[in-house]
Order: sequence, then structure tokens, then C-alpha cells
Amino acid sequence: MAGVGDYFFCGVGGSGMTPLALIVQARGGSVEGSDRAFDQGRNARRFDFLRARGVLLHPQDGSGITRSSQILVTSTAVEETVPDVQAARRIGAAVTTRARLLAELFNSAALGVGVAGTSGKSTTVGMLGWILHRAGNSPTIMNGADMKNFIDADSPFASARIGAGDVFLSELDESDGSIAFFEPRIAVLNNISLDHKSLDELRSLFRGFIARAQTVVLNLDNAETAALLVGLKPQQAITYSLNSGQAHFLASPPVRSPAGIRFQVKARETGEVVEVDLKVPGLHNVANALAALSAATVCGVTLAAAAAHLGEFGGIRRRLEVVGSANEITVVDDFAHNPDKISAVLETLHAFPGRLLLMFQPHGYGPIRLMKDALVGCFARGLRDEDVLVMPEPVYFGGTVDRSVGSDDIVCAIQRCGRKAFAFPDRRGCGDLLVRLARRGDRIVVMGARDDSLSQFASELLQRIAVGNDEGSLATP
Repeated sequence: MAGVGDYFFCGVGGSGMTPLALIVQARGGSVEGSDRAFDQGRNARRFDFLRARGVLLHPQDGSGITRSSQILVTSTAVEETVPDVQAARRIGAAVTTRARLLAELFNSAALGVGVAGTSGKSTTVGMLGWILHRAGNSPTIMNGADMKNFIDADSPFASARIGAGDVFLSELDESDGSIAFFEPRIAVLNNISLDHKSLDELRSLFRGFIARAQTVVLNLDNAETAALLVGLKPQQAITYSLNSGQAHFLASPPVRSPAGIRFQVKARETGEVVEVDLKVPGLHNVANALAALSAATVCGVTLAAAAAHLGEFGGIRRRLEVVGSANEITVVDDFAHNPDKISAVLETLHAFPGRLLLMFQPHGYGPIRLMKDALVGCFARGLRDEDVLVMPEPVYFGGTVDRSVGSDDIVCAIQRCGRKAFAFPDRRGCGDLLVRLARRGDRIVVMGARDDSLSQFASELLQRIAVGNDEGSLATP
């Protein structure tokens, strides 16, 4: 069986590594691991969770690699200088990447459903996974974020679900090019926009991705995605849209609320119309829901049943997640880290009254250098006159990287566009300013990826707001 073996996960606490390690373990593999965050005393709850699942944890100093039979699993970001890698090379242990191991599991499944695209992958996987679970398909789910519907006392982290059915549903990542390893039966492509790679690179990767699939689910509202229809075989594509009557599944104009969004979906082929009442807000979630509904019907779930199950979907952690409110000030935690995601957050929140006080922590020096102009543009367009943006330096946990472009470069350009923006060396200064500025009716939004401590930072902001304390100590990266 794919995945059976003696595995050691370098970075086992990462959002992509943890679910894969648990899936491998459930299939009979032996799982150990290390993590720099574990060594630094960060994210203790996640490591307690892994230990409780029988995952043996080691320092990330190479001491856990002791047998040539071990298979070291790394992310593409891990360098040869990391002690675990050096230890594996020294004793002759095999080294593979997270993506290659996931592809091995995915491609061996009877029905591999891959969800890809620049934005919305984790939410679409969560939506589709819940639909298939409730419909009795018992899918195995590999996600990059925790799915609230599957969280319980025994599983406080639910980015993976081990199922007994034929479906292997997975979020697939294009950022490192590893999407090329996957051979989906059903390929879902939400959108294509600038993030980790140039658009030309993305077009090539996604074109190859859908070419390997039997059925392709495509978003007609994204020009780049819609363009990929050219060259597909008749009946190979299932399409969805909020605007185009040519789509197989068309959403009606939605009705918004702060906590959700309602709309109808019409199936072009049959004329069937169903009501969808989402518990998560935003037009972007209408698109994610359409993708999930479309893929569910390909998997054999009726449109009516899929819509009903979708109404039970509780969301994904750190996707417009309300941390709480105090003194009529609300704190929101969100994963947004590229221009499309940031724009979706701003559009969703601006549909309702209240000033936005934003902290955006870039998820790396490489991405901020690539996306500089697009980030400036999305904030210049999306911020209103009264909104305020603060930015610390990008998240950095070590390694070699070009640090020539930082947050101050982004902020200065946004200021030149007439918006209120401030740069700080670290999060402490950001938090102090946000707390000082906050007044009744404001929404404070913490945005960023690759740093689990952002959620702790958001919670501490709420605590400071609650006690009216602008001198407290906030977590720093």
C-alpha cells in the first residue's frame, strides 16, 4: 500500500506536513518527525496533539535520523544544510518531498479529486469534503487548513480526515511546481492569479494539471481559468459562474449578511434550481461553493443533497474567522497573503459598516518581492480613506533569502497613493498602534500566512482591547 514504511517528517508541525503524516500513519506507516517551531517552543498545542497521536518528536538536529530504512520527508523549502537532511545523506536514508509522497498516495487512489488554483483551495476542499462525508462517501481528505466541521475534542486540529471510501480529496499546491506530479480523475481549478510564480509559469502548470484529468471543473468568472477551456474534449469540462449563462452551474445574485451569504444555483442541463444558505460570508465563498457543488455532482451526489450539506459547512480556520468582540470592536483572523485573497477580505468586510484596521504580515521576502506592485495596487484600491494598514517585516524563520524588498517598500508606495499605511520592524509596534487607534465600530483584521502565531497575536489584541490596555506585551514572530 502506498505510504507504508518508516517515515520521518522534517517540519512535521507544518500545515501541509501534519495532515500528510496522519494519513501515512493511518495507512500503517511509522511516523516520527522534527520541527524548528518545536525546538523554539512555539505552537505547543499542535505538538501535544501529534504526540497524543503517537508521533515521536525529535529536535531538528539530525538526532532522529538513525536508520537507513527511514524515509525523510521534507518540504521543497528545506535546504541541504538542515541537520536532518545531512544525517539522512550520511547514513544512506532515502529523502523525498512532501509533494512526491502526497502524489504517491493520491495517484494510487481509486478516485483522486484535486483542488487547485491561486485562491480558495482550502475552503473548497473543506466544502467538498463535508458534502462527500455527509453523502456517505467516507472520503480521505488532505487539506492545508483546519476544517471546523471535523474539529472535536479528540481532533482539535482537523486538516486531515482518514476515510474508508474510494475518494482521496486533496488541496494541490502550484507554488513549488509540484502540482505536476498529480494525476487527478477530477481536477478542480478555482482561479489563476499572481502569487508565487509568474503568470506564464502558472498557465503552463495548470494547463498540464487539467490535461491529465478525466473531468475538469472550471470557473468561468476568472479569465485565465476560462481560457483553459480551449483544447479540452467535449463533455470534459463542468463550469460554474456568478455571471455567465453558459456555465453548467450559475449562481443568482446573492443576499449578504455579516455571517453568511444566500443564493440560488441553477443547473443549465436540467433546469433544476436549489437554494444555498452559506454560514460563511463573501462573494469569493459563493465561487468556492459553486466549485464544491459542481465537483460533488461529478462524484455522484445530487445537486439538492450537495446544497443541503453545504448549508452545514462551518468554515475553515483563519478564513475571516471572528476571534471575538470587546468594547464594540471586533477582531478578525485571516490567512490572506496574496492580492486576490486580500482584495476578497476587503470587499467582504466593506459590505458592512465600520472602519478597518489591518495588520498584514507578508509570508516571505521572496513573495513580497514578486508581488510588490500587485500588493500596492490591491491595498490602494481596496482601502478606504478612513482605513489604516500596518505592516511588520515579512515572516522569517531562517535560511538564505534575498531580503532587498521589505514591508517599508510596500508601505511607502501605498502612502503615495493617498492611503494610511505604516511599517514597523516587528509586530509589537503594529499591535501598539492598532490598540491605540481602535474605537467603537472598528474591525481589526490580522492577515498573513506561514506563521501559526498570528492567531495568538490576534487573540492578544482582543484581550488588550477588552481591558483597554495599550501597554501590554504582544507576541512577536
